[in-house]
Order: sequence, then structure tokens, then C-alpha cells
Amino acid sequence: MSIRILLADDHNLIRQGLCALINNQEGMEVVAEAENGRAAVRVARDVRPDVVIMNVTMAELGGIEAARQIRARLPKTKVMALSMHRDGELVTEMLKAGASAYLLKTCDAQDLVRAIRAVVADQTYLSPEIVGVVTEAYLDQSSGTPKTNGPALTPRQREVLQLLAEGLATKEIALRLKRSAKTVEMHRRHLMQKLGLYSIAELTRYAVRKGLVPLDT
Repeated sequence: MSIRILLADDHNLIRQGLCALINNQEGMEVVAEAENGRAAVRVARDVRPDVVIMNVTMAELGGIEAARQIRARLPKTKVMALSMHRDGELVTEMLKAGASAYLLKTCDAQDLVRAIRAVVADQTYLSPEIVGVVTEAYLDQSSGTPKTNGPALTPRQREVLQLLAEGLATKEIALRLKRSAKTVEMHRRHLMQKLGLYSIAELTRYAVRKGLVPLDT
């Protein structure tokens, strides 16, 4: 039986290239695609793929929160991150969210194929350039060395930050998250206090720097 794969990336060209590559492999099949994290969660629930290959920075819902939701709803589905970002915080947060693999978009085709087969076999796969990032993060935690990546955000704070950085107004975010505008304002205030930032522009720059939103947002 073929490995059933969902591709989630906000770039059409990348999805098309990945689809062609994967469908040419024996025993692998792309069964669905999604253009953002929120769609990925919805489509994964509908098609129940074996593997989701997901960009980390996408509009509407980032890969970290999308991975967390997919793994919570579909524990047998494996999530692989495929990203241009090698920031330590992004890598560790993606792995904490349940990703079984983290590959850079500079990897070659055979790395991707090996990673797919590895996660299906319940193994973890990291791009060679990522291994050092994960090791460094582990050593920092073990030694108690203060992290320099900034304060940890809750999943909801991360989601609100992304939507603010994408230019959505409070009422729009409230509708998107099915929360009250008052609750969204509370999250925004807590974000600013936690990060020491005092405007939407500063929050947006922070989100871009951390890879929570695409550079062209």
C-alpha cells in the first residue's frame, strides 16, 4: 500500500514540484494539498494521510500550531517540516508540536524520500544542518544557560501574533478564532508585555524575524 501524503505549502510552485517528485517514487502518493495551515488541518482531518509535509511559515495558521492540531486529532499521522528557516526556536517548537522530521528546503530529493520512509517507520529525521541546532538547544536546557530566542509564547499567543502580523484587525481575528474581541485584545496586551514591544509594527517585525509569517506578509 502506498504512503499517502498531504502537502501543505503556501507556494504553488513548491507544491507542484514536490507533488511531481513524490508521485514518481515507488510506494508514495500525494493524496491532497493545502495552501495554508488552517486548510492543512481541515484537509488532514478529511483525508487522514499517513504523512503531512508542511511549511513552517504559512498564512492564517503557522506550521507549528497546525502540526500540533493535526497530531492531537490524528495521532497516527506523521508531520514533517520542510522550511527555509533553521532558527533554533522554530526547530525546537516544531519538534515539540509533534513533527517527526525537520528538513531545510535546500535538501536534495533523496533526503526528502529518506525522511518520508523514516517517519513512517516511527523514526526521527533531521537535515544535517539542523542536528547542530537541536543539540545546542538541548545543551542550553540541560546546563540552564539562558536562551536568547526570547520568551516562550503559548499556542494561542503565537496564533494571535501571526494574525496581527498579517494585518488582521481585532474583530477579524476574533471571528477567525471564534473568540470575543475583548479576548483578542487581552492576548495582544499580554504579547506586548511579554515581548517588551509596544506597537503592531514592532510585533510584525518580531513575527517576521521569528519566521512566524512569510517575509512578504
